[in-house]
Amino acid sequence: MRPVIGITTYVEPATWAVWHDLPTVLIPHDYVAAVTAAGGRAVLLPPDDLDADVLRVLDGLVLSGGADIDPGLYGERPEPLTVTRPDRDSAELLLARAALEMDLPVLGICRGMQLLVAAAGGTLHQHLPDVLGHDRHRPAPAVYGRQEVLFTAGSRIAALMGDDREVRCYHHQGVADPGTLLVTGRAEDGGVEAVEDPARSFVLGVQWHPEVMRDKRLFAALMEASSPRGGLTRPTG
Repeated sequence: MRPVIGITTYVEPATWAVWHDLPTVLIPHDYVAAVTAAGGRAVLLPPDDLDADVLRVLDGLVLSGGADIDPGLYGERPEPLTVTRPDRDSAELLLARAALEMDLPVLGICRGMQLLVAAAGGTLHQHLPDVLGHDRHRPAPAVYGRQEVLFTAGSRIAALMGDDREVRCYHHQGVADPGTLLVTGRAEDGGVEAVEDPARSFVLGVQWHPEVMRDKRLFAALMEASSPRGGLTRPTG
């Protein structure tokens, strides 16, 4: 039986066939394809902040990319370029905290990594160009930046990535303080690109987009952690 992996989603206006600007639950298919290629069964999770009971039937969780998280989650006020989705924030923070409490394997991607940081008591830089002096992490609309990442020796992400250091990213915010998480990857400009929680079975956040790169390594590691073959069983309590 394939591990069942939940993927958080957007609600955005979409147009197809005879339907125009219809509010739609969606996610780029790259996420689903990456989970499937790694041996998992993807289940899409629309924003829902009533409870986190869905985690009881999941083997792992992907916190996907998207809009900025609300700075109120880490005790700050929004800056002019911060664009949030409150429905995703409330629903996904609930899922993230519950998943961490249950020790459910979690992979956070871009926004998802930043949400993990907020759940761990950390903070973000709301606009990296103001901090780093350049926009190479998001060079233009719909254009992914290319970064070289330095990984911490002995970390999970270093073992997964090996000598392959180039990643593709698309973000204008970044980690200022990782909270209780451990920073295990940085871009050459010092920007945080990977965080982990060594105290849990599998909690990994990356600021780049492995699903776009068709990089199976991170998703395969999530599948292994989410599978009974990895020593875990589906949470029941």
